[in-house]
Amino acid sequence: MANMKFGIFMAPFHTPAGQDPTSAYVRDIEVVQLLDKLGYDEVWIGEHHSSGNELVPDPMMFIAHLAPQTRNIKFATGVLSLPYHNPFHVADSALFLDHLTRGRFILGLGPGALPQDATMIGLEIEEQRGALEEDTDVLMRLLAGEAVTADTPRYRLRNAQTQYSPFNDELEVAVAAISSPTGPRIAGKHGLSLLSIGATAKAGFDVLASHWDVMEERAAEFGTTADRSRWRLVGPMHIAETREQAIENVRFGLESWCAYTQDVLAVPHFRAAGRTFEERLAWVTESGLGVIGTPDDAIEQIERLVAQSNGGFGSYLIQHAEWADPAATRRSYELFAQHVKPQFQNRATRLRAAEQRSIDQWAELGDRVEKAVQAATDKHFAERK
Repeated sequence: MANMKFGIFMAPFHTPAGQDPTSAYVRDIEVVQLLDKLGYDEVWIGEHHSSGNELVPDPMMFIAHLAPQTRNIKFATGVLSLPYHNPFHVADSALFLDHLTRGRFILGLGPGALPQDATMIGLEIEEQRGALEEDTDVLMRLLAGEAVTADTPRYRLRNAQTQYSPFNDELEVAVAAISSPTGPRIAGKHGLSLLSIGATAKAGFDVLASHWDVMEERAAEFGTTADRSRWRLVGPMHIAETREQAIENVRFGLESWCAYTQDVLAVPHFRAAGRTFEERLAWVTESGLGVIGTPDDAIEQIERLVAQSNGGFGSYLIQHAEWADPAATRRSYELFAQHVKPQFQNRATRLRAAEQRSIDQWAELGDRVEKAVQAATDKHFAERK
């Protein structure tokens, strides 16, 4: 896709558990401010209520806090677990936040990732995906301004109608796709954006790429549009000037993050392999899940994903995981902005062409400059005689 967009998916992970949450939030804020300055397009903030490692329970509140501390970057819930909430309240809050951010808000939806989050509020794990489909139907009607009456085991609505409209013509809504076809089913039905999480692993991408077929089938069935420019892929990356330096950097936090995916996070397709640093490093890089290397490695990864997607996608979101310390993490994002982003956007095309023209004309123009300088020098001394 031309002019690909880039951002981060910030769960946010703060492993191992037991860190001071206030300090963790400060680090998250500083990362978002850096990305805004570097020209990244989006940051997605997650919702979690258990596990002790993913520390934002209300992404909309966090976004409202972040927005006035930034200038251009867009914010998204990554994702809001819709079955945990009354869709009427979600519609009102989303449209309110859309205005507070002056249109810099995207509403990302999902069924909920941590099983304890659901069971604590009496929601059965087996119900979550069906509830997401049902609740999205209700939510989209509310966002369109309809008066909605609905009865479900989770809420009742009686002629409910939001009094707000979007800041712009439409509020963008996205649905997460992890392993089941629920996300693309919903996105295709309503013409929504698709967020593929964990889609970068070679095996996982084959499965998730098939979800685009589901999305197109559903779009044709319901008369909507499946727009690849609104398809976002999420995968982890850490880059440095050399591959050796990148590997050394991630000794800081890779193992605690992998342990979290193995022992706490109940997402089977995202479970790390191995128990040593070397085994976990190999799992990230050899599976294709992520990159621990150089800007060239990051470019190669995105090019592979574009080719495998059989038509392209609109955005790549780096999964923010604090694999490295804050200084090395900042450097990784700087290198990505300087060397990776321009390869997939049109902003550097004319610069490279201008450089090549200078190289091609160097001999002729350089010779003329040298002669002009000599002529001016000769003229100066001739006038002094």
